[in-house]
Amino acid sequence: MSKTSRTGVAAPAQAKQGAIIEIRAIAQHDMETGFRYSEDGKRIPRDIIRTFTCLYNGEEVFKSDFYPGIGANPLIIFNTIAVASGTIECRWVGDDGYEAINQVKITVS
Repeated sequence: MSKTSRTGVAAPAQAKQGAIIEIRAIAQHDMETGFRYSEDGKRIPRDIIRTFTCLYNGEEVFKSDFYPGIGANPLIIFNTIAVASGTIECRWVGDDGYEAINQVKITVS
């Protein structure tokens, strides 16, 4: 697992039904492409986030796959429509058993 593994999700706490809302998600993760070598000539194993998924009340609203070219600490910004009050859950899954989940609540009126 990564040495650094902090995640954050930002979304409005309240929104009107049908409004477009912005969701920002970040994972602070020590990414390693698997293409570099250590000082003693050994290949450093790949350690990247492979997928990001966002669920809004259990329904997938956004998904992304990542590859070795992704930079460290990926910031993901996307929009969705406020349909109902509930939970926005973001999940990051990566190499070496890495998994992180972060949730925020939203109230829709």
